[in-house]
Amino acid sequence: CETAEQTREWMEAIASFLGRHRPLLEAHVVNFFKDRLWEMVDADWMECLRREPVESLLMLPSGCVQDHWPSSLQEFILTARSLVLPREQKSPQSFLPNSRVASIGTVLAQGMNSKKKHEIEALSGIVDAIARSRGAKTVVDVGSGQGYLAQALSFEYQLAVIAIDASSHHASVTNTRAERIKKHYAAKCVEKQQFKVPRTVTCHVLSSDTLAAVTLDACQDDHGEHITETNNCNQSIPQIEQPNHSIPQLVLAGLHACGDLSVNMLRVFVSCEQVQALVSVGCCYNLLSEDTDTCPGFPISKAAKSSKLVLGKSIRDLACQSAERWRNLTKEMALQNFDIHAFRAAFQMVLEKYFPEVSRLSPSIGRQGKALRRQRLRKVMESHLAMGKADDLSYPNCKEQNMNTDGSLPTEPTAPKGAVECCSNELCTGDTYSTSAVVGSSISRVNVGPSDTNLDECCKLTLFKDFTISGLGRLGCGFVEDVNLLEIWKDVQHFTEFIGPFWCLRAALGPLVETYILLDRLLFLQEQGSAVEASLFPLFDPAMSPRNMALVAWKLTGDPLEPSHDMGMYKRLPSSSVPLSNKC
Repeated sequence: CETAEQTREWMEAIASFLGRHRPLLEAHVVNFFKDRLWEMVDADWMECLRREPVESLLMLPSGCVQDHWPSSLQEFILTARSLVLPREQKSPQSFLPNSRVASIGTVLAQGMNSKKKHEIEALSGIVDAIARSRGAKTVVDVGSGQGYLAQALSFEYQLAVIAIDASSHHASVTNTRAERIKKHYAAKCVEKQQFKVPRTVTCHVLSSDTLAAVTLDACQDDHGEHITETNNCNQSIPQIEQPNHSIPQLVLAGLHACGDLSVNMLRVFVSCEQVQALVSVGCCYNLLSEDTDTCPGFPISKAAKSSKLVLGKSIRDLACQSAERWRNLTKEMALQNFDIHAFRAAFQMVLEKYFPEVSRLSPSIGRQGKALRRQRLRKVMESHLAMGKADDLSYPNCKEQNMNTDGSLPTEPTAPKGAVECCSNELCTGDTYSTSAVVGSSISRVNVGPSDTNLDECCKLTLFKDFTISGLGRLGCGFVEDVNLLEIWKDVQHFTEFIGPFWCLRAALGPLVETYILLDRLLFLQEQGSAVEASLFPLFDPAMSPRNMALVAWKLTGDPLEPSHDMGMYKRLPSSSVPLSNKC
């Protein structure tokens, strides 16, 4: 992938493979029973996988196969894995030999979990090395959140930072936290030193024009001398077309900037003279815009735009799957979450039979009320087990139904807990059918025997009843006397054994979709010609931070940055391409 042509060939191979498996890509597990989705998969595959231990299923997204599997199934898994970007973490020094990764102290790391600390330490070191190599002393942290990256760059690397985020609350937290950290660093310093805190800018960035204007306007205000304040902006800010030579050289940085925000960073890097380098780690592919008349978040490269491959929200959401997280799930957790899939798919059958008008609207029953849901399900399980009422699946009376419309809701599954990760430790919530897996935490309280970690059927029926009652309450469905949940569950329970294999097969395509999206972004930069160098680099440990690919780019205004030749992911851009442009 050292040239644009090689990148295009890789993307064409992925598009061809995904095109052959389009039905599996577009399938939703909520329709599993309704549409008999297991029948779309080769019968030999399903017969083989339903007999496999859960541990083998969880290794499918990682490309692991068994010798006794059908050869066509092995070929499917191995081909998919062969087209995926290598995700194993590499040392920042293998990419930039002169970079240094500073260990974040307890004061600077306050509020960070281990995942965030890992990300901030690695990313801030790369940003600092890129900034120094390009002669830039100002970094723009796009989608700064609570300012963890901005503060590490300010206090640990003494860089001026502008922190842009859509939340005024985040800006307030960033400012308060920065002042507290500043006092700590000042107390440690023997000689008097002026510590700069990140300057916060609150703005909803919906286009690259807005991001460019906000960035340059913030720099122009104080010529890089950053102060603690929050500037609010709106979409009426005009684009700054004429270069202002008083504005310092800039580096754009983003840690898991969601959806189109990461793409807008690329466009600003290309179009703005002052932006000399870019370090971007994207996420939330499900939130990317697609098929729009304006500049879409996907596709952005000319080659991808000319391709016939269209993803859509459901497939883009699949790109958030993490093979590393899948294989690190425990057997118990996987079984619990496969049960949740079954509940949601069976609930769809309830809607189809008794509330067809609601079902046609493809409703979302949400992720709200996690704590209430956890508490209520625990009480339900304890009550039914104590009273021996696990077989009582009659529809609740009006009083019971009203008690279940208090915001305590069932979940809508897409993946086992921990298998999907975007910009935080929480599961990605962008998908209409996103998983919370809170129900699983209650399921795990039941154990039918030392050799069987799954629920017995009575307990599953009990939880399905609870799931359905809450879902109907959330959707505002009226009371129906003749709803028979026992009949529906008995109709589908024989096919629940296919849910795990089906979902694991679909999840195996997730890393492939993400690779295509990332290569589209790389190719967009490669299409700018010899004035830009770009690279995709696995910066984080994928088991800890699944969205671990950093897109690093810089303009060749001087001596080009020389990465180490053994890092394996370096891409020098071809000289025979189109010039820099800010057009889509």
